[in-house]
Amino acid sequence: MVLDLTLPAPELAPLLVGALLTDAGVTLRLTEVEAYAGADDPAAHAWSGPRPHTRDLFAEPGTLYCYRSHGLHICGNITCGPTGSAILFRAGAVVAGAELVAERRGNVDPRRWARGPGNLGRAMGWTLADSGRRFGDSLRLEPGDPVVVMSGPRVGVSVAYQRPWRFWAQGEATVSDYRRSPRIRPGHHDW
Repeated sequence: MVLDLTLPAPELAPLLVGALLTDAGVTLRLTEVEAYAGADDPAAHAWSGPRPHTRDLFAEPGTLYCYRSHGLHICGNITCGPTGSAILFRAGAVVAGAELVAERRGNVDPRRWARGPGNLGRAMGWTLADSGRRFGDSLRLEPGDPVVVMSGPRVGVSVAYQRPWRFWAQGEATVSDYRRSPRIRPGHHDW
């Protein structure tokens, strides 16, 4: 099976659960992802249009878009269709390159090495300079074994938070815990 990266993010995202993400000697089996639907999604970085730090988000499908979260963590996404849409890599299980990941993550339980998007970025060794790289030879995303995929609301967003665009592998220990954003106002619904 070849992954069709031109699919809309909510259609492509569940197909990436169980896929193999490889870069620079590390391979993860993705266990959790989130879809962001570009300009049609108020929770997406693309919502307010292109800006200098989101330039790579508007690149052609199959581009790595990295951003800094909370001033500390580098998070990685793959761009998809339509323009400005992406899928956030939220969690994964290390299947190759454990020595590299152990160096990068320190004395951390291996189930937590790539649990959460910032930890996943650190496990992969990504920096902001990696943003804009194309998936292909050294940076790869390939179909993996089928898994049972669950879905629910996205983590940490305060708008469009009810969209069930977080996808994860059922029963997988590396999946991050759901945390509702504290910025959601009681009674506020913006589907």
